[in-house]
Amino acid sequence: MTDAPATAPAARPVRAAAPHATAPAAPAPRARRAARRRRLIACGVLMAPFFALLVTVFLVPVGTAVRLSLYSDDQPGLGFGPERTVFVGLRSYAAVLTDPTFLGGLGTVVLYCLVYIPLMVAGALALALLLDSGAVRLRAFAQLGLFLPHAVPGIIAALIWLYLYTPGISPVIDLFARADITIDFLGVHTVLPSMVNIALWSNLGYNMVVFYAALRAVPREVIEASVVDGAGPLRTALQVKTPMVRASIVTVALFTLIWALQLFTEPMLLSQSSPMINSRFSPSMYIYDAAFNRNNYGLAAASSVVLLACTIALSYGVTRFTSRTENAEEAR
Repeated sequence: MTDAPATAPAARPVRAAAPHATAPAAPAPRARRAARRRRLIACGVLMAPFFALLVTVFLVPVGTAVRLSLYSDDQPGLGFGPERTVFVGLRSYAAVLTDPTFLGGLGTVVLYCLVYIPLMVAGALALALLLDSGAVRLRAFAQLGLFLPHAVPGIIAALIWLYLYTPGISPVIDLFARADITIDFLGVHTVLPSMVNIALWSNLGYNMVVFYAALRAVPREVIEASVVDGAGPLRTALQVKTPMVRASIVTVALFTLIWALQLFTEPMLLSQSSPMINSRFSPSMYIYDAAFNRNNYGLAAASSVVLLACTIALSYGVTRFTSRTENAEEAR
């Protein structure tokens, strides 16, 4: 009896090959929007203090000044009627820009800036370079001694120098008189240099500290390479260190310009002893006189806006000039 032939196993259906694993899908648009929203919220939180200060200390006062400059107090009925505030448009601006005393004050401030700013920047930079060179011993005490005048309030500093400038009580004038030298610090040709001297005494040390901090950040390898190449101390200071702190120089010059355009404390106090300084010697004194002596708040606000516009224009001009100079040097 023969065995039955073994039956072949049933063929199994062939399954399709599993597709390869695909890359993870890109984040959904909703997730991208959520991430962008979180970044915007974080930026808003971080920038909120800046914008709060900007609105509080700049935009609100400027807007108030612009509004006041467009109105004026008027008394109808030949001055016998009740006082009322009326809209006058640009009349106050026309009065300011045609007033020779205001234009003269602007010219005085421009001359003051032309004398003060170069002396301030050059003097502070020279002192910082001297300290950074290591030629000055007791460097910390030298920095403290140069910075201390800046800690004295501006009014106190002006009073101190007023004492030194006033004939009859000034030991400096008496010392010159013993040497048969007659000098009038508050004369017609010396009153402006006297103000420059007060400002230099007060702010030179502060700007020197700014320059010295920038010089300490200059890589020592660059200075050592210039010395190896044969550059002396003066050449290293002028051609190596100074170009590398150009940003600090521009910043100091810009803030010094803004401060100088607001010249007020020194001439206001010196006017007590000098007839060469009137109540409208500078634009800031003109604003003070218009507001508190003549009670013309519209004129004071208009002159404030004009001074602000001049400050913004000059600051913008300085930044544009420095940026063009840097681009031209880089192109070379």
